[in-house]
Amino acid sequence: MTAPTRQPTALVAAVALALLLGLQPVTTDLYLPALPAIQAELHASMHATQLTMAALLLSFGLGQLVAGPVADRFGRRPVLLSTLSVYLLASFAAVLANTIEALILVRIVQGAVMAGVVVVARAMVRDLYAPHEGARIMSLGLSGLGVIAITSPLLGGWLAGHLGWHTTFVAAALIALGTLGFVATQLPETLRQKNPQALHPGPLLASWRTVLRHPTFLAWAGLSAATYGGLFVFLAGSSFVYMQVLGLDAAQYGLALSTSSVSYLAGTFVCRRWLVRHGMAGAVRRAAWFTLVGGLSMAALAAAGVQSVWAILVPQLFFAFGHGTHQACGQTGAVGPFPQQAGVASALSGFVLAVVAFCVGQWLGVALDGTTRPLAYGVATGAVVTALIAWTTVQRHGGGH
Repeated sequence: MTAPTRQPTALVAAVALALLLGLQPVTTDLYLPALPAIQAELHASMHATQLTMAALLLSFGLGQLVAGPVADRFGRRPVLLSTLSVYLLASFAAVLANTIEALILVRIVQGAVMAGVVVVARAMVRDLYAPHEGARIMSLGLSGLGVIAITSPLLGGWLAGHLGWHTTFVAAALIALGTLGFVATQLPETLRQKNPQALHPGPLLASWRTVLRHPTFLAWAGLSAATYGGLFVFLAGSSFVYMQVLGLDAAQYGLALSTSSVSYLAGTFVCRRWLVRHGMAGAVRRAAWFTLVGGLSMAALAAAGVQSVWAILVPQLFFAFGHGTHQACGQTGAVGPFPQQAGVASALSGFVLAVVAFCVGQWLGVALDGTTRPLAYGVATGAVVTALIAWTTVQRHGGGH
């Protein structure tokens, strides 16, 4: 198979972003409706069941620290082809898992190779576009990701409810196969100049120091990690809250989860309008109001003892709407100052995000108590931190590139 050589059009780049970044909701949202069934069938504790998500995210974060420099050294395309291939094999291995420990191990592998896919996707945007234009392309790609995020829980709910939890991993494998085919046939190498020093310890540590000391990176990476932390509380805890506390079945839960993705998709569309009118810092300043309203209203309803689907679903729509802007701008802004170190910056941003998500998952494993309160308070905490970063640090340092 001959690799394409022409630089991708904006459409091809946006589709590639949607497919590559969409592997995250495929890996998480698709199997969320199956979590209670996995816990029951594999006789697992709540903590061990949550670890199938938290360990995936920690591996995902650590994997990015490796994948970023490797992609800077050898190019984007080899990393994509190899990681997608291993992800495909790991998904089929998950189908065969018959203990919770085996499933956790497979999820660790999935997370590590998914890191290569996502870090290259983010770095690819910086390879091709200046930061402001990159934010627009990223927003287009995240709109496509939103479509994937909408369909993933719907598909996962139907599969888990009718064919069993194993089939959710079959679906993930087939999606990975299609993505691999698109990359192999449509996506050329986007890195113009490889960095032969990228994997040398000295230059690598120097690159990490440069990135981690940059106030623009800290502002946008912090925003991205905070908003995803709030979202991850919802992702990791909502199946148990919706299904075990509020009584929804797997298909109904998938439908409820998909409404959040619809709102997220709407947020990415509005983000593109805000970017034109207000720039990246102005866009997240406005989105933070939606984030804060969603988080605080969910917490207030839970504190008042309201235990109903709408008391979680409606506030989450506001949070997800804001997330559509925060993630598009945060992921692009974090790598913006580093055209020659985009892989490293993308990896470090993703690592921070994943560590936050891992800590959230560990907390949820012991915090879920048969009510909606832990979920609501966790989302509210993420919302408050996100809004504070959007209104302070991003406004001071977000335009540094």
